[in-house]
This record gives sequence, structure tokens and C-alpha cells, in this order.
Amino acid sequence: MNQQLLAFEQCLRKEEKSENTIKKYLRDVRGFLLSLSKQSVCKQDVMAYKKYLAVRYAPTSVNSMLIAVNRFLRFCGLEACCVRLLKIQRQIYYPEEKELTKAEYMQLVNTAKQKGNERLNLILQAICGTGIRVSELQYITIEAVKKGEAVVSLKGKTRPVFLIKELRKKLLRYAAEQKIYSGAIFITRTGRPMNRTNIWREMKKLCAYAGVSPKKVFPHNLRHLFARIFYSLEKDIAKLADILGHSSIDTTRIYIVSSGNEHRRWMEHMRLIL
Repeated sequence: MNQQLLAFEQCLRKEEKSENTIKKYLRDVRGFLLSLSKQSVCKQDVMAYKKYLAVRYAPTSVNSMLIAVNRFLRFCGLEACCVRLLKIQRQIYYPEEKELTKAEYMQLVNTAKQKGNERLNLILQAICGTGIRVSELQYITIEAVKKGEAVVSLKGKTRPVFLIKELRKKLLRYAAEQKIYSGAIFITRTGRPMNRTNIWREMKKLCAYAGVSPKKVFPHNLRHLFARIFYSLEKDIAKLADILGHSSIDTTRIYIVSSGNEHRRWMEHMRLIL
């Protein structure tokens, strides 16, 4: 199967999948291949692997892995071995223990500033203030900030991301202090763009000082916060989908699910209990 895996990787690259997507697909497929006791694959093997995953991971994670495995099997001409994904009921509200509030976001930003970590302070504001993915931070360049618009090209799609005046002023001031005159603004000491791992590690470290639960603090939650606040003001899910770079509005719906507390408040305002 090693030859097929190499060919599969080449196929993903030709399709211009992102590096993170390729790594995830390969990791998931390798996990499946390691579970096999023989070189050949049959439907029973895949079904057994599905059961193995189901008792160890959350349903969404299981489906994510199965999507990669099914994609690989189809590539190998083994479509008959593909399995169905787990059925997941649509979530009607977001778990409160995982939802990052605006107040907690502000606490993180202020704490990063107090600790003298201006880069992290601005990374938090750049993600939450624009709704971009952490992998898209590389497109916030000196040139983009001066223009007031970053052009993001990812997953075969291109979209503009507007940078508001206050954010532009902060970024240009920071860049001048760091002697960054062109290219990406958020870079490491060696001059490379900050990656997901760097940022995730710094954010987790910040939690202890800010008094915010680590369960709530990761880059993508900032994107969710942007989406919820934007939708509360605009109520235009189609426009929000375009801003976030989603191909499907169903994906955007996941971002704007209300919290349990908000859900309860709505029920109380209905005044149906006499």
C-alpha cells in the first residue's frame, strides 16, 4: 500500500489541497493501514476500523477520519469498501464551556499587552477582527495593510479580507518597531511566517495569566467569535459565508450557533409558562 499512498499524496497535491489538509489525510490513512493485518483490504476491515474509531473519538472526529479513508479507497479503485459516516444530529446550541465570550477575548488581548507580547496581542486582534483562518495570517503583509485589503488564496479560492483603519494603524506601528518593511507581518525570529503550532502554544500559555479556560482558547474560536458578532449585527448568513470563505452555508451555520445561556434567555422571553 505504500506505493498507493505516495500516489495518493501526489494526487492531493495536484488538486492543490492545502499542506495541512494533505498532512491530515495522510495521517488518517496511515492510521487505517496500520490497523490492517494483511496487505489486501475488504469491506469488513473498514467496518471494523470504523467501530474501533467510534469508541475512542468524538463522532465528528470519526467522520473526519473516515472521509480521508474513503477518499483513499476510491483513489485505489476500492469504492465498494467505503463505509457510511456516523449520523450526527445538528447541534442546536454551542457548549458554554467551549464558547469564548467577547469579554474573555478582551481579557486575552489586554493580558498579552501587559505581558509585553505585542505580536500575540495583534495576532488575536487580527484573527478576531477579520474572521480569517490562522493559516491565512501569512496574507496579512505590509503591502496588504497599506492597501487596506489582504487577498487570501486558499483551497483553490481567492477572496478579499478588509483590514479596518484601527487595525492597520496598530499593524504598521508594530511592523516599524520590528523593522519589518515588506512581506508577512507575523513572523518568527528567523523571519518565517508564524504557523498554527507557534500561535496555539503562545495562546495556551496566555490562558493561565488571563484567567480564561484553556478549553476556550484556540485560534479557530476567535474566528467563531467574529462570526457570531457579525451575524448578531447583520443577520445575513450568505454574506457571512462569503466573508469567512465557506463554500456551503451549512458550514457557516455551525459558526453562529448560540450558546446554552442565550438559548435559555430566548426561551424565558417567550413567556409561555404561566
